[in-house]
Amino acid sequence: MVRSGGVLFRKYGNFIDNVRLYVKGGTGGMGLPRLGGQGGTGGDVWLMAKNGVTLKNIKDKFPNKRFIGGTGGNSSVHSLKGQPGTDCQVSVPPGIAIVTGDGVKVGELDKEGEKIRVARGGLGGSFSTDFLPSKGQKRIIHLDMKLISDVGIVGFPNAGKSSLLSKISHAKPQIAEYAFTTLKPELGKIVYSDYKQISVADLPGLIEGAHFNKGMGHKFLKHIERTKHLLFVVDVMGFQLSYKTPYRSAFETIQLLTMELQLYNKELLGKPALLAVNKMDLPNADQKFQQLVKQIENPAESLKLLPDDMIPDRPIEFKYILPVSAATGQGLDNLKSCIRKSIDEQADIELRELTQERLQSLQTESSQTVKRNLKKSLPRADH
Repeated sequence: MVRSGGVLFRKYGNFIDNVRLYVKGGTGGMGLPRLGGQGGTGGDVWLMAKNGVTLKNIKDKFPNKRFIGGTGGNSSVHSLKGQPGTDCQVSVPPGIAIVTGDGVKVGELDKEGEKIRVARGGLGGSFSTDFLPSKGQKRIIHLDMKLISDVGIVGFPNAGKSSLLSKISHAKPQIAEYAFTTLKPELGKIVYSDYKQISVADLPGLIEGAHFNKGMGHKFLKHIERTKHLLFVVDVMGFQLSYKTPYRSAFETIQLLTMELQLYNKELLGKPALLAVNKMDLPNADQKFQQLVKQIENPAESLKLLPDDMIPDRPIEFKYILPVSAATGQGLDNLKSCIRKSIDEQADIELRELTQERLQSLQTESSQTVKRNLKKSLPRADH
């Protein structure tokens, strides 16, 4: 962690919200000229939404990311109509948009069980085609997580999330002095002096056990998957949901929030994240903030005091740690500036990765072309 201009910086990982696939329908089967037989059609490539699947699963399980339908059966004396090729079905997460390599939207999959054909198999050979089959459709497609916002605000109830959103954007969320004011995502836009806009979502407040579907549970956690960046908002004085529940310090609050994300989907911990420590206008807030910063920088001693079920496998890597007050406006301009920096820096990273991927793809294609041409130019051995 490094400090610059009163703001704390930390490195962060990448959350996979886009995967590039090569899809190709199967080639049709050969027809049988002397008996007028027709070859079978090639298999199609389908995408089907399935809960529990992530884009990272697809990337890890299928490193070459190529999906091809089966070849149609040839027509024969015993079967004049060839058997159709086997369809290729790929399980994908719900909540994705499918876009072609040139930016044309193919469709969306929002609920488990929904499916869409992304490559059609070729027709089998028949009389009209001189009994020669056609090749299947082939193309590059991108699977994109459908985003509800650029930034998702994460925090326990009454951390001041709605107040913060109302101060940094044009949103007018419901605000009250009781938990669960926000029952559905409230969307706002931060508008900068150069007219750039960044969308921010105030998401329903988590409680301990949300991964078990307590409180807003999975409805909340599902929304987090649809944001590019996370903005953790914690009360500098700590949090207590009710007199029946234990008091949690700001440091404990961060660990509990991180655990809820981890237990729902570990990939969420790789999203770019910022931390806004709210209510800095309260008495002794500066002292509490400095204590929190020390705990984040050197968490070992503080973590020893926590039970195992409150300690995540790895901490969230906050890029910025910012003291703010939604009530007085303290630190809000700096917060908006850091949100902009984080968004721009991540966009630069993604652009470099995409450029590198395209260069590697072009180099591979070029190498394969050279090998094919060299093979054709070599003299054939006489038998």
